[in-house]
Amino acid sequence: MKKLIFAIIMLVTGGVTAQTVKVRGTIKDSIGNPLELANVIATVKSTGDIESYAITNSDGRFQLDLPKNNTYLLKASFLGYENAEAEVVVSETSENLNRDFVLKQSAAQLADVELVYEMPVTVRGDTIVYNADSFNRGDEKKLGDVMKNLPGVEVNDEGEIEVEGKAVQKVMVEGKDFFDGDSKLATKNIPADAVDKVEVLRNYNEVDQMRGLGNDQDNVAINIKLKEGKKNFWFGEVTAGAGIDDEEEARYLVHPKLFYYSPKYSLNFITDFNDIGEVPFTWRDYFNFTGGFRNFNRGGGTNFNISENDLGFAIAQNNRANAIETNFFAGNFSWRASKTWDVSGFTILSDNTTNIVTNSIRQYISTGTIENTVSDTDQRNQLGMFKLSSVFKPNTNFQLDYDALVKTSKQTEDASTLSIFDENTNDISEAIENRPTSINQNVNAYFTLDDDNIFAGQIQHLWQDEDPFYNAITDLVPFPGILPLDTLQNRYNINQEKNIKTNKLDAKVDYYYVINNKSNVNLTLGGTFSDQKFNSNIFQLLDNNNREDLTETPLIDGETESLENDVTYGFTDAFLGLHYKFRTGKFTFTPGVTLHNYNVKNRQNGFTTSQNDWMLLPDVNAIMELKKSENLRFNYAISAEYTDIVNFAEAFVFNNYNRLFRGNRFLENALSHTYNLSYFSFNMFNYTNVSASLNYTRRVDGIKSSTDIVAINQVSSPINIDSNFPDETFSAFARWSKRVKKIQFTANANLALSKSNNIIQNRSFDGGGNPTFSEMIQLSESFTQSYRGSVRSSFRDWPNFEAGYNITINNYNNGGLEQTFYTQRPYVNMDVNFLKHFSLSANWDFYFYRDENNTVENDYSFMNATLYYQKGDSPWELSVQATNILNNESTNNDSFNDQFNTTNQYFVLPRIVMLVVKYDL
Repeated sequence: MKKLIFAIIMLVTGGVTAQTVKVRGTIKDSIGNPLELANVIATVKSTGDIESYAITNSDGRFQLDLPKNNTYLLKASFLGYENAEAEVVVSETSENLNRDFVLKQSAAQLADVELVYEMPVTVRGDTIVYNADSFNRGDEKKLGDVMKNLPGVEVNDEGEIEVEGKAVQKVMVEGKDFFDGDSKLATKNIPADAVDKVEVLRNYNEVDQMRGLGNDQDNVAINIKLKEGKKNFWFGEVTAGAGIDDEEEARYLVHPKLFYYSPKYSLNFITDFNDIGEVPFTWRDYFNFTGGFRNFNRGGGTNFNISENDLGFAIAQNNRANAIETNFFAGNFSWRASKTWDVSGFTILSDNTTNIVTNSIRQYISTGTIENTVSDTDQRNQLGMFKLSSVFKPNTNFQLDYDALVKTSKQTEDASTLSIFDENTNDISEAIENRPTSINQNVNAYFTLDDDNIFAGQIQHLWQDEDPFYNAITDLVPFPGILPLDTLQNRYNINQEKNIKTNKLDAKVDYYYVINNKSNVNLTLGGTFSDQKFNSNIFQLLDNNNREDLTETPLIDGETESLENDVTYGFTDAFLGLHYKFRTGKFTFTPGVTLHNYNVKNRQNGFTTSQNDWMLLPDVNAIMELKKSENLRFNYAISAEYTDIVNFAEAFVFNNYNRLFRGNRFLENALSHTYNLSYFSFNMFNYTNVSASLNYTRRVDGIKSSTDIVAINQVSSPINIDSNFPDETFSAFARWSKRVKKIQFTANANLALSKSNNIIQNRSFDGGGNPTFSEMIQLSESFTQSYRGSVRSSFRDWPNFEAGYNITINNYNNGGLEQTFYTQRPYVNMDVNFLKHFSLSANWDFYFYRDENNTVENDYSFMNATLYYQKGDSPWELSVQATNILNNESTNNDSFNDQFNTTNQYFVLPRIVMLVVKYDL
């Protein structure tokens, strides 16, 4: 199969690269200085069609590939200079040609700006402008298809846009936020035929006064410019479909979308109702969707995060679900209320029902026990998210921003699990319910006193309330010796109530003194103040439905310990930071240091424990600008890591049927040393894009898990491990892509090596039946490698393809028990237009999964295809789409943690065939 894919690639690329001539040259100004990032465009003289384009490198050089037997006009342009033209005749016998241009300065620049926008690609400072039609193949459906065609831009498997290896943090349409905070909604919903230009905004900062003062090199935004026919008009589409699956069950799809953009306001409405496995908004999206909220005091040296207590809900993924039913609505608006005031917001409502059927093999490291489980889980996630934003800017010296984000959800799960281990069989029923709600408010103010003195203030408040409820009904006695259960019951019905309330306030003021255009000083004063309350209790429901509260657990010495949590936890961080940014030659340095005073206090069971620390935490950022589109960056920082209340509450709580967890009120902070070296090159001269990064983290005094394992039952507690046993993580990433005419070659590599130390307690029993304990520090290593190579075409008149090969190697070494798993995945995607009005889109993925000894192996493949019919410019489109054509029943994956290794088999949706009708509005 690999040889066949390689032969197809060589045949097509060989045909494409033939019958062309290279035209090379330079563009300089009138005194002979090379003009970097100047534009050259080649048009066919007889028709005016664009044949090729180029952008000069740092030496002012360019090169074009032009087909033979035609005459071309070469137009050279650069902002602030007069245009120049040259005619080139490329005959059958022509060999490589040379054309040089000399541009003269011009006072009139408006015409140059207009000509720049006709170029396929324009680079202006930190902004790259792509003309979408110059790269479109003609078969694009959504914005994500357009983005895949653009050099230097990638759409990952999750549908998120990445530029220079960094995730795009904001998507705008005509300068207005599109559900700010998530690029996936844009890539999967904005119609491709509405996109005129794509502006990539690197080093992005939405506040004018703050640009260039800090380090914004990781901030990337996208702005979509619409075609003229899409402005001041409603546009969108209505899609509906019906079909049947391989089990003769009816299936449906309803997917209307509506958009409106004008200079005054914009409206976006997206809906999706289906049961064919399309998940527009997953549970992971819900938690990751920041709604544009900024990271407070990023790089300030403190890592303190409020955990989301979702009780381990699985992610709704169509490649791991046996059934999914989705109901989704999203609405987004922006309104220019006045010349100085803008208001925007969004609403997202989702109701997903998921059935997950899984077979698992879990091997426990310290005991050697192997557990086989078969589980059938029904989940329902109902969520709502509401955002309101306001930007008030009365003049260029002052800006006031306000954001409010409300998130609420109801999560329910019912799971039936059959667990088999050591000749024991346990039939387990679990039920989970959680109704978390949070309100996050943010106020930012920016004031420029004069050219040298700039102030910025931020206040952010989080209120969060969670009430997860857990129920487990088991055949075997859960955690004997810890839970004082009534054992005279047919089955053991265990219940847990829990409530976590959080109030967290962050506030800071930044002062910038601008020394000159190459340096500034930043002084930061602020603090974080968090107050949390944690309550939990465990009770047994007897056969007669009476409730038996489990208030205490017996200890070995005859004493008892509470099984009820009533904890109050406070965390404060007062800090003062100083940073100095300066530029010299090709280098930009930003060294800094932050002085912190940390105060941690928790009250529980009549005891109060406190910790007060002073820390001086340094950080440094260095950038080497090798060229305008090539740089090398280095970051180093020490951060203090503090945990929230969950790890302090000392009474036992259930994580699942075989895992109890208890906190540790004496926990202290950890320190992390983080190093990052990254490289990026965007070369439009030879259409080559390279990005790479190396990361190393050393974590000392880490908060680790001390685990007591008996058979498969785990009792864990966090503890600060000795600094002589640090955790280390090393990762490397590299991506290379090169466009040769209409073919793009891409290669990716990801490596991650993780070393962690944990305390494992083994419990055994002596001849008298008394328990004995042994404790050891266990080193766990995980080494993950992933490599991918692919080739993708961008033809207008030929069939298009993407072919690639991906291999993932997971090596786990837990306390000397080593396992290695391999997943090989060749894949092919095809898009073919035929008979004028028809097009076919198909994709095929083959998975070759096994372990090193071939004791676990599974080969499976997925094939999906859609046949489209659309007559000319008709707004109607008919399609027949089929998913899982080969009717594959399951997929595999493996995972690793410090206590056990797991291999999972997930049963997936059956073959589904749909008839779909779409109408463009």
